[in-house]
This record gives sequence, C-alpha cells and structure tokens, in this order.
Amino acid sequence: MIPEELMEKMQSLQSMMDNAQEKLKELRAEGRAGGDLVNVTINGAMETVSVKIDPIAVDPRDIQMLEELIAAAFTDAVTKMRTMLQGEFAQMAGGMGMPPLG
Repeated sequence: MIPEELMEKMQSLQSMMDNAQEKLKELRAEGRAGGDLVNVTINGAMETVSVKIDPIAVDPRDIQMLEELIAAAFTDAVTKMRTMLQGEFAQMAGGMGMPPLG
C-alpha cells in the first residue's frame, strides 16, 4: 500500500470514528427502579441525561432507600445501554469488514 492510500484509509477511519462518537451521544437508555419511582436516562457516552424522581419516593426519614433506587435505576440504564452498544459495535465492525467481537 502506498503512503497516499494509507493516509486516505486513516482519514476515512477517523471520519468513521467521529461519526460513531456523535451517534453514541444520540443513543438513549432509560433505567427504572421502584416501579417507576426513579428513572435515569443516559446516552451512549455513558453520560447522565436526566434523573426523574417521583415525589412519593422522597422520604426524609429513609434517604437510604432513595439512594438505592437511584443506584438501581442507573445500573438498569447502563445494562440496557451496554446491550445497545454491543449491537452498534457489531454493525460497525461488519461495515468495516471485521469479524464480530466476543
């Protein structure tokens, strides 16, 4: 492969990576806990987009329960996002002619 072809392939790969990063920020996964008392939404970059707490879940005498619900909702969102990302990465790898991971 000549240097110009290599540079073109590297630029193409960089462009694909930039597009993938933008697409990750658009993905959303919502985690729920306590029968929808707590909802956490994250994006594909694992950034928290929103946290919603039903007022009934706020009991100043039982802050530990609320903390556990928030942690459970976040874990649920992360689990869902990981599943989504596995599918996205499999598609990307297939598009680049790479065998699927795992």
